[in-house]
Amino acid sequence: MTDDLPTTAGALRASGYHARTVKQEIRDNLLARLRAGEPSLPGIVGFEETVGPQVERALLAGHDIVLLGERGQGKTRLIRSLIGLLDEWIPVIAGCQVHDDPTRPGCAQCRRLSAELGDDLPIAWLHRSERYGEKLATPDTSVGDLIGDVDPVKVAEGRALGDLETIHFGLVPRTNRGIFAVNELPDLAERIQVALLNVLEERDIQVRGYTLRLPLDMLVVASANPEDYTNRGRIITPLKDRFGAEIRTHYPLTLELEVELLRQEASIEAVIPEHLLEVVARFTRSVRESPAIDQRSGVSARFAIACVEELSGAALRRSAIAGDDEPVARIGDLADIVPSLLGKVEFDVSEEGQEEQALALLARRATADAWRARLGGKPSRPFLTGMVAWFDAGNALQTSDVTSAAAILDAIAQDGSAVEGLGAMVVAVEPRMAASPGLVASCVEFAAEGLWLTRRIDKDELDGMTRYGAVPSAREA
Repeated sequence: MTDDLPTTAGALRASGYHARTVKQEIRDNLLARLRAGEPSLPGIVGFEETVGPQVERALLAGHDIVLLGERGQGKTRLIRSLIGLLDEWIPVIAGCQVHDDPTRPGCAQCRRLSAELGDDLPIAWLHRSERYGEKLATPDTSVGDLIGDVDPVKVAEGRALGDLETIHFGLVPRTNRGIFAVNELPDLAERIQVALLNVLEERDIQVRGYTLRLPLDMLVVASANPEDYTNRGRIITPLKDRFGAEIRTHYPLTLELEVELLRQEASIEAVIPEHLLEVVARFTRSVRESPAIDQRSGVSARFAIACVEELSGAALRRSAIAGDDEPVARIGDLADIVPSLLGKVEFDVSEEGQEEQALALLARRATADAWRARLGGKPSRPFLTGMVAWFDAGNALQTSDVTSAAAILDAIAQDGSAVEGLGAMVVAVEPRMAASPGLVASCVEFAAEGLWLTRRIDKDELDGMTRYGAVPSAREA
């Protein structure tokens, strides 16, 4: 903020300032973004052609919004991204609890000060990051938390109980001239939801028995899970009616968007090859579609993000123990990670006791699908054929969560037939990544896992070790 901005109400008027409502601010700034070809909701993946246009229309219409969608669909992220549509700085009356505009004070204290001081009324400048208020709806939320209550300290200081300045304002009026969000709105007790009726329609609040009409200027956005209408709670009908737009969110619609979301959101400290990102994306999508999963609760994007971050952790651990120069995740790490994901999925009651096996099966199917997509073409066939022949000759490939990349590459170098076409195979699996020992080892393990999943070789697991070898019939022949 520059130092030459006005510091009094008189200087502010002399500068040519004209007050705008929050919704006018958002409308003007959104239109400017659209005209410039800039994204209206930066950082939101997968909503560009679906949810995004609906949100834009609602904001341009000046509507309050309720977002409906299963958990982990980015509802809160979308709401918080709206802060960027506010003006960077706005003038407020210095010390005001509710951020009154200096040219039109609303609360009792600011009206008194404005009458006393006139053009000398001191003003401050508020950044848009301070104009956002958010409340997670919980059963213990009170009307006082949201709207306000009498402040006993001010009464004890000698002020009359009927004095409007004894009111301690809640979260809603303190977000005046900003954006107020309620997460999981149906969890808010119905009697508390009633307190929001005036906020959404008449744009004022009432506190206990006070004759108070505090005008509020804000955009109200709420989030809810669709099943909450009938299960944990519901949004009362008069409150639903006061929201201008009800918008359904969704999970990424394509595999590519799922992978893009992982790249954006996951905190990755190791190398995660692209084929593993695809496996995790396919795994997540198959979990969402599986009849073994209770689909009413959804499968959050946090499921996939946590999976990728665990793969990163597994690679770092192996690098430290085995001495690899570069930590690179491998497909074998996924099986060890599956148990840690159980808490992120709600299973159907019929799957009781079989939860881990159900997830492991879905992970293997995702791996097989990714393997077919990347290694099902002609360029990789010489290596795969040579690898099968190498196993049929009695050779074996042993790996574990601490086996180094060098050990894997040394193992397949025992026979030239196994190495033939290795470069083409690596390019087929990872066409955009620079080859390194860790990446090549990851591709080799991925190739072996796919051969086992397609029943062309055998795999045994014992004492933390995985051994790939020929199928028994081929070994005996």
